[in-house]
Amino acid sequence: MEMDWRQRRTVTILSAVLLVLLAAVLIVLGIRYREGRQTEQGEDVPAMAAAASSGYSALVYSNGSATLSFSAAEDGAWTWDNDPKFPLRQEAVNSILALLINWRPQQTLAAEEDLSAYGLDEPAGFLTLTWADGPARTLSFGKTTTDGASRYVMDQSDAATVYIIADTLFTQMSVPIYDMCEVPVLPLLEEGAIRSILIRGPEHEDGTPALVTILTTAKRGGDDGPVTWLQGSENVTDNTALRALLEDLRALVLTKCVDYDPSDEALEICGFAAPAASVTVNYTSATGTDETLSLTVGAQVLDGSGRYVRLGDSTTIYSLPTAALDPLMRLAANGLDLT
Repeated sequence: MEMDWRQRRTVTILSAVLLVLLAAVLIVLGIRYREGRQTEQGEDVPAMAAAASSGYSALVYSNGSATLSFSAAEDGAWTWDNDPKFPLRQEAVNSILALLINWRPQQTLAAEEDLSAYGLDEPAGFLTLTWADGPARTLSFGKTTTDGASRYVMDQSDAATVYIIADTLFTQMSVPIYDMCEVPVLPLLEEGAIRSILIRGPEHEDGTPALVTILTTAKRGGDDGPVTWLQGSENVTDNTALRALLEDLRALVLTKCVDYDPSDEALEICGFAAPAASVTVNYTSATGTDETLSLTVGAQVLDGSGRYVRLGDSTTIYSLPTAALDPLMRLAANGLDLT
């Protein structure tokens, strides 16, 4: 019996719906497969990292060039033993613990008598994890496999077995301590929240005072209206250099910690004996309180990618990208061009 147009349309609609449902099932299965693969490879395991934050008392490891040791408090928070006040980024330790929890050797071998075949006669590093209520687990790390993606490992509780695991764990153990520092998040400096900006240039060797640029704001059309920028009594709202400065102030992000507790010599080497510039921004926070952000800018980072900076009264040295500081550095050196 031949179908009429209504029946054909119904069949067409049902077929389209079936295809959509089939596509959705395939997408879900694909996502689950990728998540499973990531877990197998020790990647993207936030749940495991969170679970790893409790139940342990100590972690110490060496990557062959540096040895780091950490202790866990009763609440699971980790501290760096060399300086318990160091603002340690908890994920840095928990990611290592997550890889240990997710221990899945790619291959298990019966250990040969000559451990040099695996580089375990003179290990490249070691890791010791101590449980809060039990004995320690110690791993020795040998050389990488021929493809460089995996590494030979031995658990000291079983000297008869050698494991091959992804080199991810040893890579995590090679992260420098300052890259494990919790870097402060700078406030989002929206133009409408800023009340004033003070920029100081470098001191001159001949004793000439440093150039100081002071910019203040006024409002038009009420508190929520556009901002008028003034230098003295001069309206500089549309000044190109000011617009560039405001854009970059809004996007400032500290990229990394360079030295948490620098010596006087380190401060001098990084340019803080004679800073290249400083900026003080007075602004109103989202909660309506008056706040101040102060940055002191030192010398260029050795690779030229940024400059050393200090935040407020802290001596800790961070780095900021060069591009984010260009407008500030030009204003510090030359002031605001009003022509």
